[in-house]
Amino acid sequence: MSDTQLTPIEIGLTAAIVAIEDHEPLILTAHSSDGLAGLPFGPFDAPSHRTFEIGLRAWVEAQAGLRLGYVEQLYTFGDRGRHAEAGDTGAHMVSIGYLALTRAVGGELAATGASFEPWYRFLPWEDWREEPPAIIARDIIPALTLWAEEETPETTRALPRRDRVRFYFGLDGAPWDEERVLDRYELLYEAGLIEEARRDGRPAALARKQLPALGTSMRFDHRRILATAIARLRAKLKYRPVVFELLTAEFTLTELQYTVEAISGRHLHKQNFRRLVETEALVEPTGVMSTQTGGRPAALYRFRRDVLQERPAPGLRVRSRR
Repeated sequence: MSDTQLTPIEIGLTAAIVAIEDHEPLILTAHSSDGLAGLPFGPFDAPSHRTFEIGLRAWVEAQAGLRLGYVEQLYTFGDRGRHAEAGDTGAHMVSIGYLALTRAVGGELAATGASFEPWYRFLPWEDWREEPPAIIARDIIPALTLWAEEETPETTRALPRRDRVRFYFGLDGAPWDEERVLDRYELLYEAGLIEEARRDGRPAALARKQLPALGTSMRFDHRRILATAIARLRAKLKYRPVVFELLTAEFTLTELQYTVEAISGRHLHKQNFRRLVETEALVEPTGVMSTQTGGRPAALYRFRRDVLQERPAPGLRVRSRR
């Protein structure tokens, strides 16, 4: 056996905790002394936590005062450099990322410096609800086009840079696929166009005199974890009734539509959406009218739980391409 001493590994738990307020998707952030926002993070303590998820729930409740409902594991994030600094010989931090959904937005958070922030602040190119974000045509595509033109013929990637730019950002007739959130983030990182790439010492970023202002950067690789969480949630909407984890027990169809739009990042045709809701039979009327809409009273609905026994993949199969 080699006498080389291996770098010790520590396991952390990182949570992308999502909520909806005033039709906006929010992510819980914890601000640190370096001025950067990050996702809530805590160590896994094997003697105290029987499972990773138990550990995640325990420290989120202890630190932020939140009792999480829906939680699912995303991925293990352990790239070299994610927590290290130059010359750092300490333990390497590997983080297990989680997606969590909560309705608790209005209450006071226990953690000092913790707050819910709009997730499109960090990934502004993902919000297509009104129109294609101006940042794409103004800043992203020109920079990515120049980067793609620098590619040498000896590339080992199955798809060359030019094709990835076209497919991921919906150019030249390619459709915009809202689920490719992580692909788009990774492309910007690879091209050295975001601050995280510069911090990690990516040559493409270090070679640039100035980086474009592409959203708010986050600590470590937390923006990558956020992109992973958004992609998972957008896909999950179509085959699991997770959207109801973000709504109150009773809601109007307009509130349901706004919530789906907030997550998917695109506008939905009202009548088509209501036909879809009727076809999927995910909700049922309560028989009560809401007077809180600011206009005509609207019917209140609730999630129809029987659908979970009726078919294996109940969800709102909204059109996946734009």
